[in-house]
Amino acid sequence: MTPASTPPLRRVGIVGLGMAHKPHLAGLRDLADRVAIGACFAPSAERRAAFAAANPDLKVVDSLDGVLGDPSISAVLVLTPPNTHLEIVERCAAAGKHVMLEKPIEITVERATRTVETMERAGLKLGVMLQFRFRESSRRLREILAAGGLGDVVSASASVRWWRTPEYYAAPGRGMKARDGGGVLITQAIHTLDLFQSLAGPIARVSAMAVTSPLRRIDTEDIAAVAVGFANGAIGTIDATTVAYPGFPEQIEIACSKGTARWGFNALEVWWQDGRHERLEGDSGGGGGADPMAFSHEAHKAVIADFLAALDEKREPAVSGREALRVHRLIQAILESAGARREVAVPQA
Repeated sequence: MTPASTPPLRRVGIVGLGMAHKPHLAGLRDLADRVAIGACFAPSAERRAAFAAANPDLKVVDSLDGVLGDPSISAVLVLTPPNTHLEIVERCAAAGKHVMLEKPIEITVERATRTVETMERAGLKLGVMLQFRFRESSRRLREILAAGGLGDVVSASASVRWWRTPEYYAAPGRGMKARDGGGVLITQAIHTLDLFQSLAGPIARVSAMAVTSPLRRIDTEDIAAVAVGFANGAIGTIDATTVAYPGFPEQIEIACSKGTARWGFNALEVWWQDGRHERLEGDSGGGGGADPMAFSHEAHKAVIADFLAALDEKREPAVSGREALRVHRLIQAILESAGARREVAVPQA
């Protein structure tokens, strides 16, 4: 790229300085040749102070207006709890700021849809941090499936058997519908479910069971088991929980007419019926155990890089708000099925 074609340095703000900010911040720092952090804010004075002490080179402001009122900032990373997203995005839209939003979009499909439509009406870009699509192994599996060498999807399953400690759920509101909108499905498994549908194809119907274990004092599900029917006629399963001590890598298996692919945090393996075999090593860490942040920030960095490129190229991000609504509709259908004890159709776009 010649100097004349190099995009100008874009300035962004960060809103929300809790646990989720760490991989975003690491990704932004790695992309310092493309983006600068203009201002950072959290409603909590304690978190602002801790963040400022750990990042003395960054400007920390004491109000959201301190971010949105800065004309040099063109985009905002919103990393606050899910039930705050709609109102913050509305204020970002009113201020003319693009938004990179930590998952989930919001606590209900209705509020998530309003969030997406708010940005669309304003003519602004909305990206959502569903970073599993940006792992190297995910990209490679997408290439293999798109090439058609594995044939048609016949059966597919997704497994997220993670562990979360009592201390994790001690944070105010965590695991409660009022703050998070749901439990293991929308808070932990959403990444795997988003990748699952994007690889295996849209899920048309579900029959589910979901319960709250006696291990936590929460009002959302921490165990879910789902039978799924894909739009192409294939069938499969979803298994998601945060009670599986000490926590195991998430996994997706896609059985096709000419072979099978098995994707996980640690590796991607593909077996073709003609005898070929491919293995791509994955990451050594994972967020499925006691430390939910024990993973590389590289996928976050890739999502942010795509978002910045989308702004420069005036296109939609790879995981736009509209695209991210797909997994929200799936999760809503699963919980509806579990509550009604019957099969439920998954609403499509």
